[in-house]
Amino acid sequence: MSGVDRRTVIKGAAAAAAAAPFSWALSRTAAAADGAAADTELHWLEGAAPDVHAGATWGVPWARGAYRPEQKFRLATADGDDIPVQSWATAYWPDGSVKWTGHAVAPGTPKADRFVLGAGTPAAPAQRVTVTRGSGGRVEVSTGAITAVFAAKGSDTVVRAVRRGSTEIARDGRLVALRQESVREGAEVQSFAGRVEKVEVEQDGPVRAVIRVEGRHRHGGRGWLPFVLRFAFFAGAESFRLVHTFVWDGTQEPGSDQGDFLRGLGVRFTVPLTDRPYDRHVRFADSGGGLFAEAVQGITGLRRDPGAAVRAAQIAGERLPDTTTWDTRVADRLAYIPQWGDFTLTQPTADGYLVRKRTKAGHGWIQAAAGGRAGGFGYVGGASGGLSFGLRDFWQRHPTQLDVRGAATAAAEVTLWLYAPEAQPLDLRFYHDGLGQDTYEKQSDGGLEITYEDYEPGFGTPYGIARTSELTFWALEKTPTAARLAAQAAAVAAPPLLTAAPERLHAAGVFGDWAPVDRSSKARAVVEDRLDDLFAYYRDQREDRRWYGFLDYGDVQHTYDNDRHVWRYDVGGYAWDNSELGTDLWLWYHFLRTGSAEVFRFAEAMTRHTGEVDVYHLGEWAGLGTRHGVQHYADSAKQVRISTAANRRFYYYLTADERTGDLLRELVDVELTFLEVDPQRKVRTDGYTPGDRHALSVGFGTDWGGLSAAWLTEWERRGPNAEKARAKLVNSLRTIAAQPNGFFTGTGLLDADTGKFAVTTDTAVSVSHLSAVFGLVETNSEIVSLFGDEEPEFRTAWLNYAQYYNATDAQKRQLTGSTWKSALPAAHSRITAYAANRKDDAALATRAWNEFFTGSDTYFPSNDWSRVTVKAPAVLRTTEEIPWVSTNSSAQWALAAIQNLALVGDRIPS
Repeated sequence: MSGVDRRTVIKGAAAAAAAAPFSWALSRTAAAADGAAADTELHWLEGAAPDVHAGATWGVPWARGAYRPEQKFRLATADGDDIPVQSWATAYWPDGSVKWTGHAVAPGTPKADRFVLGAGTPAAPAQRVTVTRGSGGRVEVSTGAITAVFAAKGSDTVVRAVRRGSTEIARDGRLVALRQESVREGAEVQSFAGRVEKVEVEQDGPVRAVIRVEGRHRHGGRGWLPFVLRFAFFAGAESFRLVHTFVWDGTQEPGSDQGDFLRGLGVRFTVPLTDRPYDRHVRFADSGGGLFAEAVQGITGLRRDPGAAVRAAQIAGERLPDTTTWDTRVADRLAYIPQWGDFTLTQPTADGYLVRKRTKAGHGWIQAAAGGRAGGFGYVGGASGGLSFGLRDFWQRHPTQLDVRGAATAAAEVTLWLYAPEAQPLDLRFYHDGLGQDTYEKQSDGGLEITYEDYEPGFGTPYGIARTSELTFWALEKTPTAARLAAQAAAVAAPPLLTAAPERLHAAGVFGDWAPVDRSSKARAVVEDRLDDLFAYYRDQREDRRWYGFLDYGDVQHTYDNDRHVWRYDVGGYAWDNSELGTDLWLWYHFLRTGSAEVFRFAEAMTRHTGEVDVYHLGEWAGLGTRHGVQHYADSAKQVRISTAANRRFYYYLTADERTGDLLRELVDVELTFLEVDPQRKVRTDGYTPGDRHALSVGFGTDWGGLSAAWLTEWERRGPNAEKARAKLVNSLRTIAAQPNGFFTGTGLLDADTGKFAVTTDTAVSVSHLSAVFGLVETNSEIVSLFGDEEPEFRTAWLNYAQYYNATDAQKRQLTGSTWKSALPAAHSRITAYAANRKDDAALATRAWNEFFTGSDTYFPSNDWSRVTVKAPAVLRTTEEIPWVSTNSSAQWALAAIQNLALVGDRIPS
């Protein structure tokens, strides 16, 4: 640059924008503020009001400055009837005003399709949920309809009793884990009981109470599989919800058949039974709405007829008339009618389940029913009370199982198996022997080059991954009607959620650059249609390719094999996607824009998977995620780009889900993992090795993008480390901006305690095409909107990166003195659009659309979006494919489309 100071050029490059910066963002916020304090209309995600639910919790965003933290909220039906609601803040704007609030309503909410939320005094519930803390850590929760008594620390029982008035409906709620010491058939199986280590009250009403239980499964002196349970109770409810999380801390050595093999994992309750056997009933649900419905002692179909009224009562689940009204030929021979005490429903695959029953242990099972996909819901009880129970995503997370034992005795035992004991043991051993890759050279120039797998011995471990499941229970006064049980089963499958329309979410100014669907021009409509087509294709591929299973459900796959007509499920780094290139972000932004229930449920399942299974929660890599691979934990690239809070914030704020809040908080100090594993260790030539917490090598792209998202989220949640997180975030902004070439400097040495990067004098440029495609674009958009006026140098540094990444070589040299290959130009068109919007630059807007429509990584304009049908026997079963679709490109193309439409949609070429 012949005597011209680069930093002067960088700081001056956005001078025109600085004169009136971010006019679009400011006008959007101003527009939102006009209606910020207005009432907000809410609707049920799936449309119509549910017939039954077990309480609903959701989140609502508010524009900056709209409400102070002390604000109370009133909820009413569209007709003006007050609804008791519990509200709390989940995030705050920099000025201290409320950014997001969480809300809860009880199952007794009037059945209405629309509600209105606004400032005001909430109605008091007729029956409030109350929490009583007793001696020794004992906790008792009363909804007004049921009472649950929790055990204290040290107990192998979690819930001592669930009562309706004086009637005990269930007792001894406990966890069970079955460990098999070897994968060999006939190996010893040990039963581990869930030992309570901590009981905490997280919320205590008046509408919703949450009890958090921590512990570990134990057998003898060994602890295994730590767990976190959250029980949610709602005012007046006869139900409660359970969010169950366990973390894998077992050992399975590749090449050995010995180790910790999970044979079963379940939640178990004992249900007292006092009714006569013919007044006791067992129910199981099919996912299609049907019910398997039988009595423990059936009196229909006999050789002798007890009477039409008697038979009708049993079919309806009602108490039978006194036996004196029966035909005596039946009443006198009840002892000869078998009593079926044990029932089992097993779902070994996504496509088939089997129901069996037997009279009691020691006697043979008989097949009672079969079907495709079970609803994961059941009931056991009688005319005097019973328990209905459900496990969400039952068939999707196969193998699963529901057991009822001892229904002909004084107490039945109900077990909801999250992992079915009748299945093969869970085998988490690494899938190959290393293939001789014992050096970095072999791993990089060998395996990575041919199968795209980044292998390193010892890194393909599942130690520390987790899985979260959702369960619901109802303590009932009698056997419900078939219609009511079917409604309960539906509420288990898709827990009802209230949400606001896309326009209302957008008006609050949250989540950066997006806008509701707009088909106001033909050009816009074409892009919108393709966005819908792309989601529909992945939705259908999940079903077509059976992307289901205990650990797999929620993820999609990475790359397609056009020769085999399958996704590359068995090829190194091409198999499971593991959030690569922002798939989670794509789906959440697609939901925000469309409000589609099926998009939300797809994204929800992905968040439950990628935040748990793809991320470590224990051990030296806790807080890091694993790059895409044949197994979700198999690849040796352990990085914050996968665990990033940017992928989880949507679900947390839209649902107020506490478990997701845990995941976000786990990442507050995730930079310390850079002491344990260097993401660049295999390609370094500078001699750096981690060890100094004050000088950690951190890239400004995928690395800092994950760190900044975690710090931002902790600060806006006002968590226990909020001020420290804010300080680290601000310090990092300032020291990135102070680098000779800003973001184009590429990397720096980070002080883990302060968040400051060492400012170098080296003017070298380091640019990676991956830097901005793992949430950095979206996070920086939010950071600039929050800190732009306070940190103008960072604003300029980011605007320079946005404008110049895809620029001409001459422009790149003028800014930085260097040039680089602008890989993924279509994906990066959205940062060109960002610069165009901020600078109100028509030429940049034209450039952005040109990059989007003609970039080498784009899906336009020549792609044929029609699906190709491939018929058997060329494939296992007739299937559809779009051969050129890959998930990396899908996610980035969709994000570019969404953000370009929001930022420069008015300049889209016709």
